[in-house]
Amino acid sequence: MFKKLSAGILSALMVTAVAVSGTGCSQSQPVSIDYKTADKVADGAILQAFCWNFNTIKESMGDIAAAGYSAVQTSPINECLEGENGGMDLYGDGKWYYHYQPTDFKIGNYQLGTRDEFKAMCDEAHKYGIKVIVDVIANHTTPSTDEVSEDLIKAGGGSLETLYHKEGRTPLNDFGDRLACTTHEMGGLPDINTERPSFQKYFFNYINDCIACGADGFRYDTAKHIGLSDDPKEDDGFKNNFWEKATKEVDNAENLFIYGEVLQGDNDRLADYIKEIGRTTSSTYGGKIRSGIAGGNIDTAVVSDYWIGNADPNIVTWVESHDNYINDCTYNNIDSEQVILGWAIITARKDGTPLFFDRPYNSSIDNSWGMNRIGTQGDDMYKDNRVSAVNFFRTAMKGEDENLVNPNLDSTALMIERGTKGAVIVNTNDALKVDFETNLADGTYVDRVDRKTEYKVKNGKITCDTDIPENSVVVLYNEGYTEYARPASVGVDSKTEFTYSDDTYEVTLTCSNTDNATYSLDGGKAVSYKDGDKVTIKHGDSDVSKLELRAENAEGVKTYERLEFTYI
Repeated sequence: MFKKLSAGILSALMVTAVAVSGTGCSQSQPVSIDYKTADKVADGAILQAFCWNFNTIKESMGDIAAAGYSAVQTSPINECLEGENGGMDLYGDGKWYYHYQPTDFKIGNYQLGTRDEFKAMCDEAHKYGIKVIVDVIANHTTPSTDEVSEDLIKAGGGSLETLYHKEGRTPLNDFGDRLACTTHEMGGLPDINTERPSFQKYFFNYINDCIACGADGFRYDTAKHIGLSDDPKEDDGFKNNFWEKATKEVDNAENLFIYGEVLQGDNDRLADYIKEIGRTTSSTYGGKIRSGIAGGNIDTAVVSDYWIGNADPNIVTWVESHDNYINDCTYNNIDSEQVILGWAIITARKDGTPLFFDRPYNSSIDNSWGMNRIGTQGDDMYKDNRVSAVNFFRTAMKGEDENLVNPNLDSTALMIERGTKGAVIVNTNDALKVDFETNLADGTYVDRVDRKTEYKVKNGKITCDTDIPENSVVVLYNEGYTEYARPASVGVDSKTEFTYSDDTYEVTLTCSNTDNATYSLDGGKAVSYKDGDKVTIKHGDSDVSKLELRAENAEGVKTYERLEFTYI
């Protein structure tokens, strides 16, 4: 489905590469800026904008569309615990997980923004044909119970005792015990009685308000800890009907994309959650992908199985989740380059809806929190050329069957074929010679990642004059392909530090594929800059300085980067 960007761009919907300087496009290939997104979230790719605030997501919508995502998932937007006096570090003077500690179910919090800003973000997303998924929590509140709002307490029966399950402050020790799993306190978080009708009414009013503002779907956090219809229950006279109401009795229910976080383990009842919610996460599969990429073993026997037993493959897949990254320290096991290899595998496949967790900006093995700020974008890896190529491939391959094969029985490489229309090749090890069997239709294919390397298919054999390098992704298809001009790029020198202790700090700016890059400091006027120019950060009234970078490519597609520097 083609989506229009803005009135200012409509006059240039189709231009030729001859009119574009510096895009690296073929001289004969038309260039489009009218991005194809999937009509349904399930058929596209989702960007998890982890800890980005509403305004940052809104300003980044051109980047998100240009990277081929059909949906963006926010962090929880409910009112939440304001810890460390409102500090905005991901971890330190502030915590990322405070927005997973609700104090009330109303839109807006100090970390992400206001209700009006959320609505404006949704409006901007819909201009690009991008859907908005909201991460929501119904299972628990903050453990700082004196911060829970009176309105929520009233909706929960009038007291904290009635808001929570009878054993809602008893630690969960046995995940295999379904009554305990769905009524006891998990991770120190008091368990809400989600079966109480007055609470359900209050909570689903919040959900309907999200929908009224533009939400197109929801991720239910800790869904495994909310009972299924036939799960054991406390003797309180209420029914286990939360999921029926969540999926059938909210506004626009038939068009929403809803999935539950069900981490696999003892007695997880994954198949039953899929039936009642519609979709769930598939955490085991992500682990298999990570270990396969890290070990250079992506044998079809491992990566083809979703590891969900006989359950329907209505799942959300990932290479890593934010919990994997933070709690399991997956940054120690695979780097960003390897994440992209895994992403190519899960996104090229027919089933599952892939979710891309964007790691913190400037993060690394040695510095997992990177810039360590809530509200800014994450790492630019989310819009890497390999990521965008496979995202658009996924949208174009809707309805095509899949075939996974290790070329020449080499388990360090994997080819995901989609019917006879397209294929994605992932190579994790040494250079891969291209001379192996394929189901692709005869013809010449150009790698949609580098936009120049040609592959030829004849009589069931694919060949290429050059080998596929180690740690590479190749994306091949013709039918359904649209050439998009490369977006502009803005940023700072890779050696930049985001904390400083002198009164001033000099930052080197970067940009490419643009002649109109600008920067602004702390909301000041925009100043033009060129690649390599420098700007001086000055310690002032606030210990945090905000640097915003903007640019457009030749077709007017916007790019945006927000960086913050902390005086220590």
